[in-house]
Amino acid sequence: MADLNHVVLIGRLTRDAELKYTANGQAVCKFSIAVNRRKKNGDQWVDEANFFDIVVWGRQGESLTQYLIKGKQVGIDGELRQDRWEQDGQNRSKVEIVANYLQLLGGGPPSSGGFSGGTGTSYGQSPYQERRGGDGFPDRGPVTREPPSGGVGDGFTDDIPF
Repeated sequence: MADLNHVVLIGRLTRDAELKYTANGQAVCKFSIAVNRRKKNGDQWVDEANFFDIVVWGRQGESLTQYLIKGKQVGIDGELRQDRWEQDGQNRSKVEIVANYLQLLGGGPPSSGGFSGGTGTSYGQSPYQERRGGDGFPDRGPVTREPPSGGVGDGFTDDIPF
């Protein structure tokens, strides 16, 4: 069986996104999200926050930075990448999530403005969209999701009794 590296998360930004450029001019957008997990502690349910660093490369990162503000809820589809380096004679490493597909979801801080409605706006590669682009990155324009044809609901009318 082949190896698999796929991550899907929904969480809220812990800080505003930061846009930087590499030495060769490639845009890099970095931010962190908090993903809550409910667990039982005795007789009570408590939320436990987990924090993840996210990276969005290229034009997609450039165009999204202005909307990625603290408190905004986003959906991320990507893969794990481990960065390794040496600092003061010590080996160090950090795991980040490289987002291939990002969706702005409803909700955010009350003063956020912009994409705070109930519908999301998608950027990146959709599961229903082919990979394209000469640089090896997925299409970075807005994505419209259309379910595959031939599904169970095709040809049915609205006379379902429930």
